[in-house]
Amino acid sequence: MRAQYAVIGHPIAHSKSPAIHAAFARQTGQDLEYGRLLGALDDFAGDVRRFLDAGGLGLNVTVPFKEHAWALTDERNARAELAGAVNTLIRLADGRLRGDNTDGVGLVRDLTDNHGFDFTDARVLMLGAGGAARGVLQPLLETGLARLVIANRTTSKALELARLGAALGPVEGRGLDGLAGERFDLIINATSAGLADAVPAIPDDCLADGGWTYDMLYGDRPTPFCRWGTEHGAVRVLDGLGMLVEQAAESFRLWRGVRPATAPVIESLRQPASLSSTPPT
Repeated sequence: MRAQYAVIGHPIAHSKSPAIHAAFARQTGQDLEYGRLLGALDDFAGDVRRFLDAGGLGLNVTVPFKEHAWALTDERNARAELAGAVNTLIRLADGRLRGDNTDGVGLVRDLTDNHGFDFTDARVLMLGAGGAARGVLQPLLETGLARLVIANRTTSKALELARLGAALGPVEGRGLDGLAGERFDLIINATSAGLADAVPAIPDDCLADGGWTYDMLYGDRPTPFCRWGTEHGAVRVLDGLGMLVEQAAESFRLWRGVRPATAPVIESLRQPASLSSTPPT
């Protein structure tokens, strides 16, 4: 029987994860099947257990179930613990569930391995303090950056997220209205404002000369925040498609013990028919 994996979410029909993992399997010679599972909003745990009882070995988890997955796991690694959310479930040999969060690894690898960004001594601004920001916090703080500022419309949420990361690296939180006079080498948009064709209210001059912008959203045309980056002189303007593929590659490695090459998969997904405006799933 082929090894069984799937992505679970609600909705789920839009997910590109099956195509990504099918490409990884072909590339690495792994015999597996990867599908979509529409999770019931009132029975996530039951859906997971039924999948595992039928022989499933692992699941990717997307909205709105990442926090539910965190609560369901028997053990979690440090990055998932800090994130308070799990996007990768691994069935252990003894039947217990291990949880991981690969979003931050995906973000950092896309920036460094695929695009050559050097975090050493970098000043980084992350917009948003919700689940997307929390999911990438630890890997970001482990890059050697000089400073991470988390800015959010609700200041208290940014301060709380900064408090959680304080033991890992130089991080501070503030409101969006507290960025005047600041300059950043990299601005990461971890908000969903782009889904409403908007961008966070940040100063026009907060991107340093030679600075980069990165939007966790992606689409078949530049996102609103990507357009903001272009308009404000960013040297590199990136969206979240590479993050999507890189976080999937990390899940694949955790399940199968081999890390696939991501560049050809990213390239294939760049075809306009493959994209829609959506966050990584």
